[in-house]
Amino acid sequence: MNAESLNLPKLTEEVRAIARSAGAFLLAELGKVGQEQIETKALNSLVSYVDRTAEEQIVAALQPLLPAAGFLTEEETVAQLAQPTRWIIDPLDGTTNFLYGVPIFSVSIALEIAGELVLGVVYEPNRDECFYAWRGGGAWCNERPIRVRQQANLAQALLATGFPYYDYSRMGNYLQLFRYLMENTRGLRRCGSAAVDLAYVAAGRFDGFYEYSLSAWDIAAGMVLVREAGGTVTNFSGQDTSLQTGEILAASNGIYPHLLTSLKQRM
Repeated sequence: MNAESLNLPKLTEEVRAIARSAGAFLLAELGKVGQEQIETKALNSLVSYVDRTAEEQIVAALQPLLPAAGFLTEEETVAQLAQPTRWIIDPLDGTTNFLYGVPIFSVSIALEIAGELVLGVVYEPNRDECFYAWRGGGAWCNERPIRVRQQANLAQALLATGFPYYDYSRMGNYLQLFRYLMENTRGLRRCGSAAVDLAYVAAGRFDGFYEYSLSAWDIAAGMVLVREAGGTVTNFSGQDTSLQTGEILAASNGIYPHLLTSLKQRM
C-alpha cells in the first residue's frame, strides 16, 4: 500500500467522523469517572475506562477502512503490529485535564505509510473544532483552511510548551530555556494536550510549541497539521526524528530558527 493508491481526502473525511464520534463519547462521560475507576499507569500517567473504551471504538471504526493497516495506540487495546501502514491513535490526549474537569483534551488519529505521516486529525470536543490535514491537501479546521502565523520576531511570538511530569532528568535545562523564552516572547502557555498545542500552531494561534518525553500518539496527527499548514516540525537538533525521540519543536518558519537556536543552546 502507498499513499498514491489512497483517496486521502475521502479517507480524511471518514476519519474526521470517527474522531467526532469518539469526542462525543468523551463529553458524555465527562464528570462521571469515580476516583476508584482511575488507574496510575506510571508516575502522573492516569487512565480510566473512558480512554480504553474510546480507543476500542476508534479502532473498530478504522479497521474496515484499511483492513491491512496495523495500530500503534496509547492504551494497547489492540495488537501493536509493526505494519508498513499503521494508524497512530491517542483516544484521549489530555487525560489528566479530562479527569479533573479542565476542558482541554482531544482525540488524535494519524496514518503512517512506510514511515511517512500522510493524514492527521485532531478533534477538540469542548470547542467542537476538528483540525485535519492530508499529504498535499493543506490543513483545515471545520471546513476552513488554516495556516501558521507569519511571524519572524521572537519578541512578538506566543508559544506553547508542556511541563515534564515524569522525566525530570533535564529539568535544569528546561527551566533555563523556560526563563529565557518567558523573558523574550509575548508569553508561554501550557494546555495539557500536545495534540491541541500542535493544532493551535497550525491554526496560527501559537507561533511555536516544544516539549520532550512525548510518545508518537501524542504528536503524530499534529505533526501532519503543522507541516500542511506551512510550518516546520523537527526534534531539538533540527532532525526529523520526533516520533522516535519524543522531542518536538513545531513552529512557523519565521520563528523556527530562533527557537531551534534557543533549544540547542539550552537543552
